[in-house]
Amino acid sequence: MQSGKSKTNRWILEFEADEARKIDPLMGYTSSSDMKSQVKLEFNSADAAKEYAEAHGIAYSIQKPQKQKRRVMSYSENFASDRTLPWTH
Repeated sequence: MQSGKSKTNRWILEFEADEARKIDPLMGYTSSSDMKSQVKLEFNSADAAKEYAEAHGIAYSIQKPQKQKRRVMSYSENFASDRTLPWTH
């Protein structure tokens, strides 16, 4: 399995929750009556998201994407006899 980078260059504007989520006693689902928690707006750049928030009077904070830490390893190294990491499933 390989992790792709499709749609990773998008910026998402999410609203903060006005109230805490509640657990439904019958089914155990978590729910909220806050409709804004369901809204996610996508933008092509951080500047576009920032302009939208400022134009609509929405307080915002920008979280920069973190660099992914990737382990360089090929599939065949899973079966190497000198493997130093334990084999787990």
